[in-house]
Amino acid sequence: MHILFLTDNFPPEVNAPASRTHEHCRRWVEAGHRVTVVTGVPNFPKGRVFDGYTNKCWQQEVVDGIRVIRVWTYVTANEGFARRIFDYLSFMVSGAFAALFVRGVDVVVGTSPQFFTACAAWFVAGLKRRPFVFEVRDLWPESIKAVGAMRDSFALRALERIEMFLYRRATRIVTVTEASRRTLEARGVAGSKIDVVTNGVDMSRFSPRSKDPALLRELQLEGKFVAGYVGTHGMAHALETVLQAAQILKSEPRTVVLLLGDGARKEALRREAEAMGLTNVIFIDSVSKEAVTRYWSILDVSIIHLRRTELFTTVIPSKLFECMGMGIPVLLGVAGEAAQIVEEHGVGLVFEPESPSLLAAGIRRFLTQPQFAAECRSRCLVAAVEYDRSRLAGLMLGALHKATLQT
Repeated sequence: MHILFLTDNFPPEVNAPASRTHEHCRRWVEAGHRVTVVTGVPNFPKGRVFDGYTNKCWQQEVVDGIRVIRVWTYVTANEGFARRIFDYLSFMVSGAFAALFVRGVDVVVGTSPQFFTACAAWFVAGLKRRPFVFEVRDLWPESIKAVGAMRDSFALRALERIEMFLYRRATRIVTVTEASRRTLEARGVAGSKIDVVTNGVDMSRFSPRSKDPALLRELQLEGKFVAGYVGTHGMAHALETVLQAAQILKSEPRTVVLLLGDGARKEALRREAEAMGLTNVIFIDSVSKEAVTRYWSILDVSIIHLRRTELFTTVIPSKLFECMGMGIPVLLGVAGEAAQIVEEHGVGLVFEPESPSLLAAGIRRFLTQPQFAAECRSRCLVAAVEYDRSRLAGLMLGALHKATLQT
């Protein structure tokens, strides 16, 4: 089978969408399938083209056996709604045009969160008369309304109509949570064409390891208890909560809060931490996919947090599974399906989103109860097997096979 996959993010970008797509596609190639990925030049999240790449109309490379075609897009940082929309639209046009020249395709996949990529995939699949599979990682545009980036308006309602159009036209839909499946069914989408393939962990990369001694020395964290957030610093993540928890913990000299990543709120968070006089907070810019596990290794507990809103009860952050793979206990400030996973597997503690006092209390518990932390670490490694990316890639491949049989 020849799979044509359109995605706005792909390695060397290191965000969750890029990792999921790459890890699935790599395993499909290993299983004997051909995979072509159409994507943009790597630039997320700072809106700066990565070294070794040029933002031009067409460039091609092979990554782990995957044919990767990179096209021109309007490059902008992950901030500013209008500019990001123009970025999305530019990839929709250039990505669709490039995909039309890919021959011998059996199925076309378009992935969210923003659905303009899926629009391109639907268009290409229609012209090639091939099945269109819509991978829904986020209920967009509902998510941009949930974080306050867009109010109810004619434009928002127009986006919602496009969203429903894509759901109806997709041969199959792949969601990453059961809650998203239920939401789509409640909105009239046929449940018979929806498959659920959760996020997971590449256990060949994310596995238990000792704390990196060189990194501990470099960051002056030897002998410290490190609570860390690794990921995008965006509007959806409400990381002000983490800073406020750090302020509560200023009386704990051993405790340090580390925030690694970039995003629209990064600089504002830096300024807020300075204004609060937080000497127990360390900010680190994004690192490469190869280097990120060094930083995971020095964490005693991982903080995962999203804004308190009904929509995010349908979200399972992918970093939860990476923590499991590395045996890092979790402090989860996300309600819903993600909280159920943490509680059922006993891999950490759940706290109410946007509650600094409860987050600080959770950090203190891991600091003062090492036996509890050790038990959580052990349960992480047991649970990780269930979310092994190899198994999940096989499930999604099954969904693609079903799509080819329906046309």
